[in-house]
Amino acid sequence: MKLKALIIEDNEQNMYMLSFLLEKNNYEVFQAFNGLDGIKAAMNCLPDVILLDIQLPEMDGYQIAQELRNRKDLNTIPIIAVTSHAMVGDREKAMASGATGYIEKPIDPDNFIQRMESHFSEELLQRRNQL
Repeated sequence: MKLKALIIEDNEQNMYMLSFLLEKNNYEVFQAFNGLDGIKAAMNCLPDVILLDIQLPEMDGYQIAQELRNRKDLNTIPIIAVTSHAMVGDREKAMASGATGYIEKPIDPDNFIQRMESHFSEELLQRRNQL
């Protein structure tokens, strides 16, 4: 069974690139283009990892991460902030809001999956390696 990845991203080009990379690496991909839909999708699909943009309509990524961490069934899922917010303190703010990891845009397609998976728990890595 494939690992499930939820991408919460409002930019169609970024969504396409992330989806392509994940699907190419044997992930089942779920998509949401805003925070509210992302939270609903997370509750419905219970993903193994969530890739979260910070600049989103309606709710920003910090609020979304906090909301996901407040939900018992979602609070252990790795949340990777994938964002162009790269100023001093942005990484710390993302981590304080509940993100597990932080990857700056533009992403490097050659090492994105490896960087994402570096934030996985040992258990999740073992599941990934069994696929």
